[in-house]
Amino acid sequence: MEEKNATLLTEFALTGFMYQPEWKIPLFLVFLVIYLITILGNLGLIVLIWNDSYLHIPMYLFLGSLAFVDAWISSTVTPKMLVNFFAKSTMISLSECKIQFFSFAISVTTECFLLASMAYDRYIAICKPLLYPVIMTNARCIQLLVLSFVAGFLHAVIHENFLLRLTFGDSNIIHHFYCDIVPLLKISCTDSSVNFLMIFIFSGSIQVFTIMTVLVSYTFVLFTILKKKSVKGIRKAFSTCGAHLLSVSLYFGPLLFMYVRPRSPQADDQDMMDSLFYIG
Repeated sequence: MEEKNATLLTEFALTGFMYQPEWKIPLFLVFLVIYLITILGNLGLIVLIWNDSYLHIPMYLFLGSLAFVDAWISSTVTPKMLVNFFAKSTMISLSECKIQFFSFAISVTTECFLLASMAYDRYIAICKPLLYPVIMTNARCIQLLVLSFVAGFLHAVIHENFLLRLTFGDSNIIHHFYCDIVPLLKISCTDSSVNFLMIFIFSGSIQVFTIMTVLVSYTFVLFTILKKKSVKGIRKAFSTCGAHLLSVSLYFGPLLFMYVRPRSPQADDQDMMDSLFYIG
């Protein structure tokens, strides 16, 4: 019994998607294509911005950083998931699991703050265009970028430290395709109510703050756009902000459902589907 518990404490099995065997190859190909498009698209954008000195302005520095974080999130989760489609064993060690979650937590949190920073940048650009070169300098942009990454790191450290108090002995089955914190807490034989509370407090606060920043920024942007008499100006403003608003909606929606909503017996399958919106 002691040997069994020792094994369960150090290795876990990722269940992944529950699918029929004939779906293995089609699903693998779909996720592989999505991953390659994500990586090549984001890296291509980063190279383009890096090589063109005319694009070394706040708007594109934010965009390049967002592309980097998107590639980071996808690379943290997708390669292991693809390997598990054909692997004889889907086991992952406790240390690998913690490293994967730590990397995931940094990148996801950083992206929340980057999206909020980009919304603030668009607010200044559209609502205060004459002051934009003074307020949103490259130095201010770099400060916001550094703060976003530091916030992501600190948030990940908090949850990683709270994971150290947990023990795993009853089950080693993680009902997910990567090591996320909620599935880990569910199989812990230690009371994880404190961990869930920390998720609600910190993750909830970060999401509320960044979402409110986006909503307030774009509310002012919307009012400013509606005041414009030029149809061309309105179209330009909407084209600039429309794609960002869409990406924000697709990103924050699943995060709110995963980490802030009350838990339910059907949450595991729903969480896996929600995860696909921001790892692809």
